[in-house]
Amino acid sequence: MYDTLDDIQGTGRVLARLDLNSPVEDGVVQDNKRFERHAESVRAMLDAGHRVALMAHQGRPGRDTYVPLDQHADILSEHVGEEIGYVGDTYGEDAIRAVRDLDSGEAVLLENVRFVADELADHTPEEHADTPFVRSLAGEFDYYVNDAYSVAHRAHASVVGFPEVMDSYAGPVMDDEYTYNSSIREREFDGNVTMALGGTKAADIIPVMEALADRVDDFLLGGIVGELCLRAAGYDVGRDLEGMDLFDDQWDEHGDTLVSLLEEYGEKVHLPEDLAYEGDDGERAETTIEDIEKDRAYLDIGSETLAEYEPVIEDSEAVFVKGALGVFEDERFAVGTSGILETIAGTECFSVVGGGDTARAIDIYGIGEGNFGHVSIAGGAYIRALTGEPLAGVEALRRA
Repeated sequence: MYDTLDDIQGTGRVLARLDLNSPVEDGVVQDNKRFERHAESVRAMLDAGHRVALMAHQGRPGRDTYVPLDQHADILSEHVGEEIGYVGDTYGEDAIRAVRDLDSGEAVLLENVRFVADELADHTPEEHADTPFVRSLAGEFDYYVNDAYSVAHRAHASVVGFPEVMDSYAGPVMDDEYTYNSSIREREFDGNVTMALGGTKAADIIPVMEALADRVDDFLLGGIVGELCLRAAGYDVGRDLEGMDLFDDQWDEHGDTLVSLLEEYGEKVHLPEDLAYEGDDGERAETTIEDIEKDRAYLDIGSETLAEYEPVIEDSEAVFVKGALGVFEDERFAVGTSGILETIAGTECFSVVGGGDTARAIDIYGIGEGNFGHVSIAGGAYIRALTGEPLAGVEALRRA
């Protein structure tokens, strides 16, 4: 497999990759679960007496979220309960000086790794390892720790380059996420396995259904992907209205595949029986799929659908969730998402909830993260683990 942070003997200089990528509103970085989770890992390294330099990214070039990490250091410090230093440099003289000045039990956050051209270069791991970025930092440390599961599917320099030339370990977040998110393929369950699939992208749910149809007994669909599947089943829904760009392009690209999936796995696939919309009075209204009006926007599964989905979950040994079943940010249309999560929380089943939006719903509606086996902070890496595709970051740790 791979070594973990617990396998490090003694103390030393640690270079750790985190994923602190966060929403940015009017230039202000927003706190989120990633800080909370990674703070526990940082705290463990500091308590062990390591000297720790942290790497992380924020945004992509050309986007408003592409900002320095000074605010991230402040937010992380609050979660760790101790000051995390910050240096506006990634591997130059200022960064090296800050690293060398660290004492036992201290940490510094280096500048946004995506400010470094080498980070996003299209290289093999070996080529990444031979870049100035990796060569300059690797010689300053005894250990490399990758705790950034959310970017484990990215073959970037900070993810795959350092394990080529350093003693490397998985951090607690990396190990926990990978263990739970790959469990649908790695574990054996005696009872039914159910997966609730929602969200906005058909491209996310198609490979999941194709890869897991042999292991999942019931797929419960909702959200935009649920409407697209209803369209594949012949209902007049899942079409763009004026000013909308959610359905038609996806249908052009994936419609034939969705039709084929329903034909092949139809007995496993549960489609919504009713949908919710905003009524003329501004309140939530519902309609059966037989009475759908194509010039209306639907924002959630209906209460009858939820009533059909709940006993399926209650009879399951394991339940996995990917994506929201409605526009849960609006309380009127949170019935599907919050209802599914509350039903799972009330059972003793093995449960994994994935995707940042779904994790936010748990917080918004006060369901309690402790009621689930695992709540993932990953997106793309979660999908890849579900489908059994290799993750570049995990493979790099295995090689190391």
